Amino acid sequence: MSGRRAATALALAGALVAALAALPLVYLVIRSAGADADAWETLLRFRTLELVGRTLALVGTVTAAALGIGVTLAWLVVRTDLPARRLVAVAAALPLVIPSYVVALALIAAVGPGGLLGQGNWIFGFPGAWTALTLATYPYVYLLCAAALRRADPALEEAARALGRTRAQVFRQVTLPVMRPSASAAAVLVALYTLSDFGVVSLMRFDALTRAIFTQYRTLFDRTPAALLGLLLVVLTIGVLALEARGRGRGRVVRAGAGAARPATITPLGRWRAPAAAAVGCVLAAAFAMPVATLVGWALRPSAEAPGAGDLLAWATNSVLISAAAAVVAILAALPLATLVARRPGRLSRGLERATFASNALPGIVVALSLVFFATRTVTPLYQTLPLLVFAYVVRFLPQALSGARDALGRVSPELEQAARGLGAGPARTFQRVTFPLLLPGLYAGATLVFLSTMKELPATLLLRPIGYDTLATQVWSATGTSSYAAAAPPALALIALSAPVVYALQVHLEQRTVASADI
Repeated sequence: MSGRRAATALALAGALVAALAALPLVYLVIRSAGADADAWETLLRFRTLELVGRTLALVGTVTAAALGIGVTLAWLVVRTDLPARRLVAVAAALPLVIPSYVVALALIAAVGPGGLLGQGNWIFGFPGAWTALTLATYPYVYLLCAAALRRADPALEEAARALGRTRAQVFRQVTLPVMRPSASAAAVLVALYTLSDFGVVSLMRFDALTRAIFTQYRTLFDRTPAALLGLLLVVLTIGVLALEARGRGRGRVVRAGAGAARPATITPLGRWRAPAAAAVGCVLAAAFAMPVATLVGWALRPSAEAPGAGDLLAWATNSVLISAAAAVVAILAALPLATLVARRPGRLSRGLERATFASNALPGIVVALSLVFFATRTVTPLYQTLPLLVFAYVVRFLPQALSGARDALGRVSPELEQAARGLGAGPARTFQRVTFPLLLPGLYAGATLVFLSTMKELPATLLLRPIGYDTLATQVWSATGTSSYAAAAPPALALIALSAPVVYALQVHLEQRTVASADI
């Protein structure tokens, strides 16, 4: 295939992926087109503007806090002599396996009214929503930034030290810019997660746009007002992506080879070693140990509603298979679009990327209802089938796969691909032998994020699953919805037990590739 034909095929594949991912936006436009003047006027009411302000405040503070925790953890784990850092490397990512609404329930059980550690109502509202979402989302930042640090050439930092820079200056002038593309991509994921979250804001009684949209869908027969609020979320998403594009900057950090000539020098923390370990321990206790302990406490309560081993096995099998399928399909779908963004930047590629990210900010119920709308009108045989459910997951979580692939591809020097082409290799062989091996860490990280997110996904599963196809997440939600916490704990613990090895395997994979790179 010639270069021109390959470029055309790549553009068409990227456009097709973006078009399919934008179906929820088309649904919102169709719904909104039938709105009357009164419905449009609701967007300008004080209550709507207040919802937008509260949502933006939550998104901004959660993103900032997640960046602070995630970047710091990544640096401590990869670049310092933090105690038990190999254990922390895995534990820091484990909160990804816990649904955010479970984190919120654990916080309420611990410090809410009648809680084990407190008796106040302060946890409700903004403080509780901010805390729960920060604990649930910082692993996105940590995972991508740690992968970026492991792949970074340590010669950059060593050269800065040789020029007389202090450790603080090296961190600020060299290490942070190396992490900036990954941190920027992770910040988008955190912001979009916060924009689309419903479980936490509902449990914490915090009025945000998503809670208003769910209320509209649940209480009104006319879904047009909810569609208009959904369009507001899309506008906010576009703003987030514009800020991310500016923050990402025009500079890039690429590798000239497959790996570093030697492992990075470990920075001794000195007298800060014990305080750093204590701070990390507090974060891990709040984000992982406390929710797990809460679930174990609920599971130990005697209950006639507790599920049997056979039911747990069936739900677990369904969860793992559908999540693995979604992860594979999402990575395959993200590759052409990531290649366009990284190798052929321009208005077209930026527009396609933003259309893909926009759907991620929509609540899962909006995505699910949009697919119900199109499936029942155009491809009826696909309605309530596993392929449609996988497609819904890909639409929801494609940005996670795209972020990992785009960041990894941005670090591959184009000169390597040009050299391979100059030696007679075609586009396909160049990608197979040169580009793909260098992409693996980013692809693996993106696939892990999609897998873990799918394991926890609720609205799309509830609306689109085949009859009788239950997952661990649906069972957790159903039980907590009726306050049957003893029945919710076993499937929630099973979800954590199944997802934790995936996080561990990711960390081992990245560590092995780091060691292998040091031998090249």
